[in-house]
Amino acid sequence: MNKYSAHIDTFCRDSLPPKDQLPDFINMEQYHYPEQLNCVSSLLDDAVAEGYEDKIFFHSEDENWSYGELQKIVNQLAQVLVEDMGMKTGERVMLSSPNNPWMAACWLAIVKAGGVAVSTMAMLKGSELAIIADKAKIRLAIADQRLRPELDSCMEISSVIERLYCFGGGELEKMATVKSGLFEAVKTAADDVCLIAFTSGTTGKPKGTMHYHRDMMNTCLSFCKETLKPSKQDIFTGSPPLAFTFGLGCLLLFPLWARASTVLIEQPTPDNIALAVKSNQATFLATSPTAYRGLLAQIDQFQLDSLHSCISAGEHLPVATYDAWLEATGLKMIDGIGSTELLHIFISSVGDDIRPGATGKPVPGYEAKVIDKDGNTLASGQMGLLAVRGPTGCRYLNDKRQIDYIKDGWNITGDTYTMDEDGYFWFQSRSDDMIISSGYNISGPEVENALLKHPMVFEAAVVATPDKERGSLVKAFVVLKKPLLTDDSQESNSKLIKELQDFVKQTITPYKYPRAIEFIDQLPKTGTGKIKRFALRQKELEKGLD
Repeated sequence: MNKYSAHIDTFCRDSLPPKDQLPDFINMEQYHYPEQLNCVSSLLDDAVAEGYEDKIFFHSEDENWSYGELQKIVNQLAQVLVEDMGMKTGERVMLSSPNNPWMAACWLAIVKAGGVAVSTMAMLKGSELAIIADKAKIRLAIADQRLRPELDSCMEISSVIERLYCFGGGELEKMATVKSGLFEAVKTAADDVCLIAFTSGTTGKPKGTMHYHRDMMNTCLSFCKETLKPSKQDIFTGSPPLAFTFGLGCLLLFPLWARASTVLIEQPTPDNIALAVKSNQATFLATSPTAYRGLLAQIDQFQLDSLHSCISAGEHLPVATYDAWLEATGLKMIDGIGSTELLHIFISSVGDDIRPGATGKPVPGYEAKVIDKDGNTLASGQMGLLAVRGPTGCRYLNDKRQIDYIKDGWNITGDTYTMDEDGYFWFQSRSDDMIISSGYNISGPEVENALLKHPMVFEAAVVATPDKERGSLVKAFVVLKKPLLTDDSQESNSKLIKELQDFVKQTITPYKYPRAIEFIDQLPKTGTGKIKRFALRQKELEKGLD
């Protein structure tokens, strides 16, 4: 037990992986903090003390919140948590809401009061919330009033949640407004857990990852400071949920750290994203490749001239999307790979250092290499597993899969990469997305990128489908930009399938072409917009067993 810990409830510290299963945390001398650190005090309270009290932090259609107004609301909510909800330091609080200022304020209040925020996607059902509640032993919950039915359902399924309060027309605002707004941040230890982030489930059952107060600051001082380099004049916006660590960083932590501003979007459709950029003159946009393709489909209708930086993460950025965005806007998209396990982006590049198609180089503070299945470092150009270490790393909550993610102190992300002679990392696939057909290794994303260059293709997901002769075949699920308009749809489909297959053969090595193509209306996705390829693989596997 750390003598500086403020946690009365020690569940999180007791649930950390054994020391011999933790990753190596390196370059920590660059991120030196006192033994006692509350990240909200550093990010919000210090900003107010520095004179930013009247500066607008949240821009919205309804009302703008200054740093000072945000601090008061956070303090009032912290008082409600402690005085009315009986939250103990170290206790987990579930938070369920779409992106809006009240959700962000609740997150900050939980952490400032010494609690542990467990943010969940607004789309989750009661049964899914119950799994999280049971795993993290959550007694208290805060939600947007519109999500109360699912939280009520969760409480019927799970016996651990005892108290629920809602904002957005619920009781929480009334409880907060009668509070004084005077609350001193709890003096937590730098290594007290303040966040349990659950993975988005692209590979199956989600896992809870635990992060410290110092981790929140580390990602601000690495990717934000060293790569993004925002100024206090910048305005951030984007689509990732605050429950997704990509969104938590880009839409809340980074703007606070930079003393900048942010715009939160509840329903991040292309129209709403474009409106948020135009109405608020946003300068930073953070979203997924899928969302950028949605914006590109209507780019002539949007005014995005205020943007100077566009960040892409959440899934691989195809070269076709990068090139189309550059041509349409003149902006070089900042690609990056991060993970819930490491909190945020750890490989990226910006400006003239960008090589289209490459994810980039390790963010300052991080190291990366490509290894084989035995942990041996591979030479440049050889395909293998991505291994990363830095000032943040994986700490699963009571999960046996910790031993699979950490090998010899390195975080093994589950991605297949190559590294070139100049140290740039090139994504090949998720390790379970690699297709082996007739003994050849075929990267699904490479085939997807080839398909996306065809003028009729909007989205594509490529997976393996069982085949007796070849072991597996390459199959593409394709969403078209416009549906086929013909009386003989079967004949038209056959012609387009042949056209797409020939197009891929001419774009990449011919043997990699998709031998099967299925047109669908939409691809299955997680709440963060990632394509659920495992669901497509499972579908094909089940068909093969019939």
